[in-house]
Amino acid sequence: MSLTRRSLMRLMGASALAGAATKLSPATFTAHAADTSGYKALVCVFLYGGLDSHDVLIPYDQASYDDFAQIRSALIAQQSATRSRSVLLPITPATSTVLQGRELALPPEMSNLKTLFDQQEAAIIGNVGPLIEPLTREQFFAESVRTPPRLFSHNDQQAVWQSSEPEGAQFGWGGLFADAMLNAGANSGGAEFTTITTEEVGPFLTGQIAAPYRVSASGSAQVDVLDELNEGITGERADLLNEIRRQLAASDYNGSHILERDIAKAFSEGLDTNDTYNLAKASITPLSTAFPAGPLAGQLKAVAETISARTQLMASRQIFFVGLGGFDTHSAQASSLPTLLTQIDQSLFAFNTAMKELGLSQNVTLFTASDFGRTLAVNGDGTDHGWGGHQFVIGGAVRGGELYGSVPPAAFLHSADSGGGRLIPSLAVDQYAAELGRWFGLSPTELSGALPNLGNFNPLTTSFI
Repeated sequence: MSLTRRSLMRLMGASALAGAATKLSPATFTAHAADTSGYKALVCVFLYGGLDSHDVLIPYDQASYDDFAQIRSALIAQQSATRSRSVLLPITPATSTVLQGRELALPPEMSNLKTLFDQQEAAIIGNVGPLIEPLTREQFFAESVRTPPRLFSHNDQQAVWQSSEPEGAQFGWGGLFADAMLNAGANSGGAEFTTITTEEVGPFLTGQIAAPYRVSASGSAQVDVLDELNEGITGERADLLNEIRRQLAASDYNGSHILERDIAKAFSEGLDTNDTYNLAKASITPLSTAFPAGPLAGQLKAVAETISARTQLMASRQIFFVGLGGFDTHSAQASSLPTLLTQIDQSLFAFNTAMKELGLSQNVTLFTASDFGRTLAVNGDGTDHGWGGHQFVIGGAVRGGELYGSVPPAAFLHSADSGGGRLIPSLAVDQYAAELGRWFGLSPTELSGALPNLGNFNPLTTSFI
């Protein structure tokens, strides 16, 4: 295969330039008051498909459990070994008034998270979901208050969680948080290693400056075009990379089409960024924390290793995104969900242990998110799309051992039921995100800029971090 500059441009234009961080020229920004001191990182664990929160926070007092077991008898009959009351793991919040005398438990698959909760290193945020403004059951049925667009749609609610807008949104609140930090002078090495993902991500990590940089357990993401270039070419890959760079750096390339120049620049900078990342990762001391097998654990290990290389990457503020799918449990929930909950439990615990090993437990906060919760009602052997759901926040800075938000009863027709036990959120995503952003160092003005509906809600009476 003859490697000409024009054929190179055709190949690059047809391929995903993985690892090339898109850079936008920053607009004129006003002065900000973000706190960039020290090191802090946020880690979003997105659970694709809609986690059934009713099967994560399970009623434990006898009366509530009996109601739950009756409503979910079809599922519990298939998993009696793991959902009988005797094997559940009761949690005892220290001072929370959320339960109003009721008791809750975690499923037996989440013993590690119970340990973190008991050690006050994890908090549970109840009934979080997208809202535009506060909403009651009566207002929902009367359609007298604005509700998020395209409720109960996977793609749209994933986007709304990440950006406050449905599918097609341009910027996410993680990216806008990162913009605020970069504008305040964080990360002297630039934007490249500020927002980092381990898999395909929606708008969450994209800001006006920040763009997601993708990594994997083995290092930086691979550049797809290299696979095409490698066909019919012998020799070391390094030789090929050097040839690509030589052609891209050719002085007469300035006369080419503007699009070709832009693609070449992004490609070349992406290769340099990958080199920087891989060299930084190669320089760190390997973690002694053992991560379990599985896709979520592998992603979180890659995040932990990237955090370990923060000094080499000149990063004082970072936002990470990892994801796990399989939570759209319309069927076979009794067999599939416990396996997924085990993955969450073991992976999050290992990551928390790794942060302690690095001495960064106070500096790194992990939080979960999902498209939506699911219905309390069952459809035979599964559940349907819901709305509000319960989330975990983990780290040394978290005011753990507590429940925040609300946890409605396992029943129908209560004040937060929009039908079938589909919960109307009592805590907006904007409020949830604002607590994380405040800890991250954003000012009230910056939070309002990143979270367009925040002004419609009151701050939490008690902060979870």
